[in-house]
Amino acid sequence: MLPAPHRLRRREEFARAVRGRRSGSRLVVVHVRASQPTVPQCRVGFVVSKAVGNAVTRNRVKRRLRAITADLLPRLPEGHDLVVRANPAAADASYAALEGDLTRLVDKAVGAAVSGAAGRDD
Repeated sequence: MLPAPHRLRRREEFARAVRGRRSGSRLVVVHVRASQPTVPQCRVGFVVSKAVGNAVTRNRVKRRLRAITADLLPRLPEGHDLVVRANPAAADASYAALEGDLTRLVDKAVGAAVSGAAGRDD
């Protein structure tokens, strides 16, 4: 479970994060963007649409993604927002496949966002 201060909740927060760096695969797409200066910790949000499956399937995928992301929190840079969007293939993927894909994509997107944000004035 993600602690409350590490969750994205508002539509505006999701919309802003999705305009950041993107990295994707067959299972998930990860968006990372530096958040507002008033938010010191990293925050994470999840998007699992009806294309992924019925409510039971969507909730299972979301629980898996939350558990994997909770383990990745120490690796995420402070002051960044992360949005994880599940693709339909995530419904049939194993936990290990989701974990491998998400870990790789988070590392890639965070690296690009941190190196790219150094020269930008958002």
